[in-house]
Amino acid sequence: MRSGLSGTARAAGIVLAGGRSSRMGTSKAALDWFGVPLLARVAGLVGRAVDGPVVVVRAPGQGLPPLPARVEVVDDPVEGRGPLQGIAVGLEAVAGRAGAAFVTATDLPLLHPAYVRRVLAMLDEDADVVVPQVHDFPQPLAAAYRVSLSPLVTSLVSEGVRRPPELFTRCRVVRPDEEELLAGAELARVDPQIDSLRGVNTPDELAAVRARPAPQVAVAEGPPVAARTLGEATALLAARHGPAARIVLAGAVDAVDPAIPLVPGDVLAVRVTPGPAGVVAGDTASRRT
Repeated sequence: MRSGLSGTARAAGIVLAGGRSSRMGTSKAALDWFGVPLLARVAGLVGRAVDGPVVVVRAPGQGLPPLPARVEVVDDPVEGRGPLQGIAVGLEAVAGRAGAAFVTATDLPLLHPAYVRRVLAMLDEDADVVVPQVHDFPQPLAAAYRVSLSPLVTSLVSEGVRRPPELFTRCRVVRPDEEELLAGAELARVDPQIDSLRGVNTPDELAAVRARPAPQVAVAEGPPVAARTLGEATALLAARHGPAARIVLAGAVDAVDPAIPLVPGDVLAVRVTPGPAGVVAGDTASRRT
């Protein structure tokens, strides 16, 4: 399948932070994920996979936890119009800056950048939307949308349409199943069960996902570490290599943010130099995601 995104067409990320969270009993955005707000984690995961803007769409007056510096926040003008309204606002916010956008909800703490990249790569020149169909369920909030759909989505919202399925009757949709998604070698290697789509809608679901062990992250200079964030890995490796150790993750978005999420397949490198310990991105480390 040929990708419809050229080398110069950027991909954006859109994270929908609104919603009633009635089954969770509290706002999902501020839920703690091992010291990091859940919304910040999901935005960080998306940010690792896209080269364009990352936008969080919030409900009117919704308070948000601290987010990565790269993330932009836009307001949904009217509360209660459903996810299609949030998609409309997000697409409008990135118009002119990206050719496609990966859209997700806040409740996917295991979302892997490889999943985001795989879905975006399947947005070929004959499709407007890629909606994975996993375990017989469509995933419109873990999907890729052409930004050029913005006027159509806005028009549908003005007509009172609240949910994405009506949009899908008006445009060209690709619906890959598990087998088609896992035909991508990277995703098959780092997320073979497609745990990226394991959402948390209730306290029990959150507890079950939190009970999973931290990902084993490879370290070029020694044994792996189990860490969920770059800051956590830095603390572990500083204890191993000394306070002058700098931890390098190739491809990290924010070079100094300890909340950068780590995922299976990551490779860290240790640089021991004079001066204070810190976290940097880029350098010569390799990355397997």
